[in-house]
Amino acid sequence: MELSFQLYSARDFTPWDDVLATLAGLGYTQVEGFGGNYADPAAFRALLDKHGLTMPSGHFFPMEQFEDDIAKVIATAKTLGMGRVFVPAVPPQQRSGDPAHWRALAQRLEAIAAPMKDAGLRFGWHNHDFEFKPFADGSVPMDIILDAAPSLEWEMDVAWVVRGNHDPLAWIERHKDRITTAHVKDIAPAGKCTDEDGWADVGHGTMDWPAIMKALRGIGIDLFVMEHDKPSDATRFATRSIATFKTF
Repeated sequence: MELSFQLYSARDFTPWDDVLATLAGLGYTQVEGFGGNYADPAAFRALLDKHGLTMPSGHFFPMEQFEDDIAKVIATAKTLGMGRVFVPAVPPQQRSGDPAHWRALAQRLEAIAAPMKDAGLRFGWHNHDFEFKPFADGSVPMDIILDAAPSLEWEMDVAWVVRGNHDPLAWIERHKDRITTAHVKDIAPAGKCTDEDGWADVGHGTMDWPAIMKALRGIGIDLFVMEHDKPSDATRFATRSIATFKTF
């Protein structure tokens, strides 16, 4: 199975030409973009082509750019060859504890989905842990987002679900018709990898990835994206993680 790599994981280890050469040499065939790759989409596409890589998906932050200049977002995505576009987060000041705030946010996302679909692009949301913090009634923002934005796909960042103190297998089963893409990363044992914000190379942490991969493949996920939010060595992370992934 082909594996993608979220380039945000290598943001501190550029130049991008070297990063892409390393990833291609390790056996990655795809990458996922983020804002640091979009300054000159045509030039970055040329780098991808040079190394035999494709970019089937990308993150665009902040989400307001979809409302302020969606034509630019669409043009960037198409130049880079994307088929799926995700909003990866909202800034802390937009993470209200009020359910009505999340319903309004979801309605904005639903409004964005229509022109993205018209442009031939799939559109979705990528989670962190804040979407799983419960309100007084026990509901959580992630459910509100999915309920109030029925056109939205979900790129499930499984490790952030765990950090949000939820069972990822239960969420996979519950929303199997909405999850289309998954981030593959690992959580270090308590007290370990503190310089890397507690994240670990895949297979070197506490996540039960064999069981999670079985569940994700069981619902038809066809795009897996390797990610580490703060690696001290991106090449080490990419090397060890793809070796683990091949065993799943």
